Amino acid sequence: MKKVLLAGVALNLVLGGAALADITIGVAGPMTGQYATFGSQLRAGAEQAIKDINAAGGVNGEQLVLSVGDDACDPKQAVAVANQYASENAVFVAGHFCSGSSIPASQVYAEEGILMISPASTNPDFTDKRPAEGIYRVCGRDDQQGEVAGAYIAENFGDVNVAILDDKSAYGKGLAAETAAALKAAGKEPTVVEAYSAGEKDYTALVSKLKQANIGLVYIGGYHTEAGLIARQMKEQGVDAVIMSGDAIVTDEYWAITGDAGEGTLMTFSPDPRKNPIAEPVVKAIEAAGNSAEGYALYTYAAIQAWADAVKAAGTTDYDAVVEALDAGTFPTVIGELSFDDKGDVTLPGYVVYEWKNGKYDYVETAAAQ
Repeated sequence: MKKVLLAGVALNLVLGGAALADITIGVAGPMTGQYATFGSQLRAGAEQAIKDINAAGGVNGEQLVLSVGDDACDPKQAVAVANQYASENAVFVAGHFCSGSSIPASQVYAEEGILMISPASTNPDFTDKRPAEGIYRVCGRDDQQGEVAGAYIAENFGDVNVAILDDKSAYGKGLAAETAAALKAAGKEPTVVEAYSAGEKDYTALVSKLKQANIGLVYIGGYHTEAGLIARQMKEQGVDAVIMSGDAIVTDEYWAITGDAGEGTLMTFSPDPRKNPIAEPVVKAIEAAGNSAEGYALYTYAAIQAWADAVKAAGTTDYDAVVEALDAGTFPTVIGELSFDDKGDVTLPGYVVYEWKNGKYDYVETAAAQ
């Protein structure tokens, strides 16, 4: 049964007078561990959103308080974080990052009546099989991302051998499968299809197999840490193949791992929201606080913006009322004007192809002109 979560959870006595309670919301992701760079992105966006919303008067006269949850991209830890938010009477969570965390956590949020908007979880099952209406995302989906990647590979690498790799995670396996399906639909079969184990340091055996198969493009469904190591070890073995991956290498840490071996790496990601004029002051504020606005920082900011505007429209944080407002509304955010479809997916442009050059990433056309 859903909890009824009202905007005023409790009344506090302050200097003998009554004051409205603060509203607790959460941001959840890998704050520690090998994917902590993405947790930092989510946290930076959430902290700035709350600072800006509170400075403008809060939500329905109440101030927001942020609770940070660390799931380390581990499903069990994600469930523990979700239960923690329930005990804190949180009404909303911006998170999680990894699809393998968001999917099980969403079950808890559905049971506890906590709204959830993921800034970054792209596995189709997250919304296709959502356990309640109050589960949303402001990022794209892997079937969209894989379609763009597969079509790009078929058009630009049709005459070379292609390898499709995945790290066995919900995100990596799903993204690799969608890309392979799109590639096959375009009339090209991958030469090598392999899975690898995340967290290892030595991928030389895998790289040797790529070398023997004369692979010209390696598509990696996985995260920046392993993708970076594979890129570096490919260069060490003289494998002159282009690497392509998805949105989980949208971090400067990828280049920190690869160095020059990352030159020419391709990836799919949504249009860079930092280029939106409306986002400029937010980007400056995030950077002034010593954080980066790259990757999913602005997506997290936008998730909180959309929820806050829906609460204002509903006049309450009551779960059902805010769900109704989110389903019916259109919300101006730093990533663009957005609304949600009947699955909880966002109605925004999908994915474009980026290229890493000189330690930075930009749209393929822009990068090629540098």
